Amino acid sequence: MGHRVLVVDDDPTVSDVVRRYLEQAGCEVRLAADGATGLAAIAAERPDLVVLDLMMPGIDGIEVCRVLRRQLPALPIVMLTALGEEADRVLGLEVGADDYVTKPFSPRELVLRIRSVLRRSAGADALADSAPTVLTDGDLTVDTGRRTVTLGGRQLGLTVREFDLLVFLLSSPGRSWSRADLLSKVWGWQFGDQSTVTVHVRRLREKIERDPAEPRRILTVWGVGYRYETTGA
Repeated sequence: MGHRVLVVDDDPTVSDVVRRYLEQAGCEVRLAADGATGLAAIAAERPDLVVLDLMMPGIDGIEVCRVLRRQLPALPIVMLTALGEEADRVLGLEVGADDYVTKPFSPRELVLRIRSVLRRSAGADALADSAPTVLTDGDLTVDTGRRTVTLGGRQLGLTVREFDLLVFLLSSPGRSWSRADLLSKVWGWQFGDQSTVTVHVRRLREKIERDPAEPRRILTVWGVGYRYETTGA
């Protein structure tokens, strides 16, 4: 893949396995054993993607993710969560992880997830390529080539998945999509936890809606999923 990946995990066995598989895939890999070291490494040399363990002593993965989302909103983050607990997965997504893999995990699956996030981060995904260069809805403007979003002239900090979800929905206004559809079309998953979509929609509403509790753009279609409605502004 030819990308720089930072793995932040306090378990040396897990870190070593992830490192070996990513190096086999062509990545340049750096390791950090705790959150503070990881943040310092990112500040010194920004990687293309961070693999971040959720549970670590000291500064845990949740706090690291919060800090990174304030400082580097577009930096791709894949979270490692233990035991597949839904609360852990949702919490990781809530604070801004683009994707997650549950422990114990298949290293090959992790590499595939990382490939997917990096492709979208680079704008090489066919979905983004086939969309118009600029999408607009009133004071909302999405530039798919530059991967930027502005609202009322102010640039928003969207994560990789938030951006892709917004492009997909805005490209077909008025059409309803189920959560399973969105998992397939935006995430590239044929199966998975549909709460991933729910959390990303909620986060996206918080950034583009005047009142996230009463959304005008991304609407819930009860019993189906979601649709985008242009504001007509």
